[in-house]
Amino acid sequence: MSKHGKKYRAAAEGMSDEPLSLEGAIALVREKSFAKFDESLEVVLRLGVDPKHADQNVRGTVALPHGIGKEVRVLVFASGEKVKEAEEAGADYVGGDDLAQKIQKDGWLEFDAVVATPDMMKVVGRLGRVLGPRGMMPNPKTGTVTADVAKATQEIKAGKVEFRVDKAGNVHTAVGKMSFDDGQLVANASALVDAILKAKPATAKGKYLMSAYVSSTMGPGVKLDEAELAQVEA
Repeated sequence: MSKHGKKYRAAAEGMSDEPLSLEGAIALVREKSFAKFDESLEVVLRLGVDPKHADQNVRGTVALPHGIGKEVRVLVFASGEKVKEAEEAGADYVGGDDLAQKIQKDGWLEFDAVVATPDMMKVVGRLGRVLGPRGMMPNPKTGTVTADVAKATQEIKAGKVEFRVDKAGNVHTAVGKMSFDDGQLVANASALVDAILKAKPATAKGKYLMSAYVSSTMGPGVKLDEAELAQVEA
């Protein structure tokens, strides 16, 4: 019994696994999109790294030229003058121990990204079990542990997204909405791929970009020509 529904199977029927250019693949994803809501365009890259080794843990951020097509709710852990800086930069929620307790005790998760000043990490550290699995734990490497909370908030609001490799060696990130035009989706997807290729660990041996696919949230994946994508590595 297929785990996919009838509409998915109908969309996938007759699709070849012939790799396409990013432009061609996005056009096909749009053609095969069937959901009634505004789906996201998802990019999945399989990388030739072993994430069990810390020095092969691919992680970073990228500013998508056209944003991700939704309002990103930013939570900032800060105190003193940094509270006002975060609020003026457009942070949706700003606080300290009060917000940490709300997350811990009430299961409150009405936010999409978390920023913290370095001195607040002792408070945020308690939330690792909640924020970690959701990919929202602040980290200096991604610019979300910083004294410049205004800049971090503004960048996230403008379309900066985080990417990280999972245990299986895949990076899976949404790069916009299907209501975007093809040019916007191509530009956003290209920016993500470029950033991931540039984040190649020095210790990664052999082929780095193993495979690449794009899909809508509900639709079938379309294979990308990874040789064409990898040309930015040169």
